[in-house]
Order: sequence, then structure tokens, then C-alpha cells
Amino acid sequence: MSEQQAPADFGRVDADGTVFVRVGDTERSVGQIPDSTPEEALQFYVRRYENLAAEIQLLASRIDAQAMKPEAARAAIKKARTNVEEAHAVGDLQALLDRLDVLDAQLPAQIEARKAARAEANAAAVEAKTAMVEEAEQLAAGRDWNHGVERFRALLDQWKVLPRADKATDDELWHRFSSARTQYTRRRKAHFAELNAQRDEAKALKEAIIAEAEPLATSTDWGPTSGMFRDLMQRWKAAGSARRADDEALWRRFRAIQDQFFEARSAAQNAVEGEQGENLAKKQALVEQTEAALEGVTDVEQAKQIHRDFLAQFSEIGHVPRGAIRDLDTRVRRIGERVSDLEAAEWRRTDPEARQRADDMVSKFQEQVDRLEKELAAAEAKGDQRKAKDARKSLETYQAWLDQAKATASEFRA
Repeated sequence: MSEQQAPADFGRVDADGTVFVRVGDTERSVGQIPDSTPEEALQFYVRRYENLAAEIQLLASRIDAQAMKPEAARAAIKKARTNVEEAHAVGDLQALLDRLDVLDAQLPAQIEARKAARAEANAAAVEAKTAMVEEAEQLAAGRDWNHGVERFRALLDQWKVLPRADKATDDELWHRFSSARTQYTRRRKAHFAELNAQRDEAKALKEAIIAEAEPLATSTDWGPTSGMFRDLMQRWKAAGSARRADDEALWRRFRAIQDQFFEARSAAQNAVEGEQGENLAKKQALVEQTEAALEGVTDVEQAKQIHRDFLAQFSEIGHVPRGAIRDLDTRVRRIGERVSDLEAAEWRRTDPEARQRADDMVSKFQEQVDRLEKELAAAEAKGDQRKAKDARKSLETYQAWLDQAKATASEFRA
């Protein structure tokens, strides 16, 4: 619309009341208003023009703000153009058509901008969904059966709010994501099914252990029964875990059976503790007395008699506290080893074959020493320093062996 001309400047009213509008160099009739003055008739069609201009201004605002898709905007411009061309209105209709041409010229740039924006959004959506798919596939291959469910749920919620990528890519990514979730769900169900089977088996094993333990609760055969309970405990640990509620209840039953036995055993042990303490003191005194009696003894028969007397007296004394048995047994074993060592030494000393072997060894080494002494003397007489050095070195070695052989032979003459 021209700024210098009012809408009424583009119309006129004929003598018969017909209203005309001028568009460029042409003029056309827009209608009549019966029983009205020319001014009223003209203003009626001017208001129609103003309404039409307002509609186009609103359309322009929406297009400028890109509030409409270019395709929808193009259809709206086309419709508006038809409305202007066929309008029964008075005003600068050509200006409205020009305005529509300007709007139509804006659309190609908007179309390209929207394509670029869609491409960017598509790339961002593909990148985000690809990352989600890769994480989902890692979860599907893993064994995080508790947190994995929550993470899959969160990923699905994120997926729903993301825009769709192009159909082919979006469908392919969704197929991977859905497959990963299905795989995870199947593996998780299989895991818990296997776990439940293991828990049922553990429950059955522990119930069987309890059935074996119940008759042992009143046993007074303390040693063997304690061993049985240790074996049962090892089997209990190896059985694995049942469901928590079952496991706790089963353990309370098994523990109560153990407590009954071990409390009875403790009471029985406490009853004999005083007597065993006295026995320990007697045995320790006997061991010390025997150790002193063997001190300095070299006669084998005397040592053996002391040992026999010791064992006879030791066996007559009753049980001692369990904690003292190991140390006491060690001291008793050392007494026996001392007597055994004396017997072995006596055998070696009196063995005629061993004595003869020792004498033979002395003779052989003596012969070598005598020979080497002669070789050394001959080498020195000739001034052969190398040969003398070798003979002297060999002589030192054989002399040392001869001394050792003589010491061994002397033991058989003691």
C-alpha cells in the first residue's frame, strides 16, 4: 500500500451506487450497497481491504518469524494472492500483491536454512543415538544385572525425547538398540534362573547337612565328633548361598546344633581341667628328671634303661590339657632321639666292617702322601718348579684327606 494514498483513493462510486476499484491501469466493479450513500458504500469496501491487508500482514509476520513451514507458507501465499485478485474491496490491491511477491521470494532461503537445520539436527540425533546404542550393546554383553536394568530404562527415556533422524538411519539404530535390550533381558533372565536353581540346590544341601548334624548334637565322643562338625562346616561353605531368608534360617538351625555340642564339650573339658593340670605338672617334672639323668651318659644300656623307666612312668600318668600336648610330645621325642643317637654311635664304633674300611682308607691315603713326598723331593732336586708346585698342591690335598681318615678310624678305637 502506498504511504501517500489512502485506500479510498483507489475506488469510486458510480451514479447508480456501483463501487469500483482501480488496480494499476484497470478498473473493475466490486459491488453495490443498496440504500447507502456513496461514502458509506466506499467505506464498506475499504474496510474489506483493511481486513485483507491485516491478514497479509499477519501472514508476513509469521513467515518472517519462520513460524510456518515453507511449504505451508507457499500455500498460504497462493491462497492470499487469489483472495487479493478476486477481492471485493477498495484499496491498494497491487501493493498487497507486491507484498506477497516479496514474501514468496523469501521462501527459498528459508527452505535451505531449514534443510541445513534439519541436517544438523539429524547429525546430532544420529551421534547421540549411536552413543546410546554403543552403550546399550556394552551393557548387553556385560553382567551388570542390577544397575543395567535402570540404565536401559534411562536410555529408553532419553531416546524418546530425541528427534528422529532420517528414517533409514533411525530404523537401523533403533533395531540395534532394541536388539541389545532384548539380548540383555534374555541373558539377565537366564542368569537369575540359573542363580535360583543354584540357591535351591544350596538349600537342599544345607538341609541335608543339618539332618546329619542333628544326631551329633548329643554326642560325647568329643574328638571324632568335633572333626565331623569341621567337615560339615566345610561342606556348608562349599554349598553356596540359598535365598537370603532361607539361608539365615538354615544357618540359625545349624549354628544352634553346633552350639549345643560344643557347649557340652566345653563343660566336660572344664570338669577334667583340674585333674589334667595336675597330670601336666607330673609329666613335666618327669621329663625334666629324665633329661637330667641322661646328661653325660655314654653307656648305651644305661641310657636305654633310663628311657624304658621313663616311658613306663609317663604312660601311667593320665591326660593333660590339649594346649600342652604338642610341647610335651616334642620333649619326649627328643629324649628318645638322644638314646637312639647313642645306639647309632655305638653301632658305628663297634662295627668291624666299618673299622676295616676306615683303616683301608688311611692306608690308601698314606700311600698317596708318601708317593707325592717323593715326587716333590725329586722335582725340587731337579729344579723343576712347575712340577714341584703341582706335587705340593696335590700333597696338601691328600694330607688333609689322610688326617680326616685317621680321625674317623680313631673313633673305632675309643
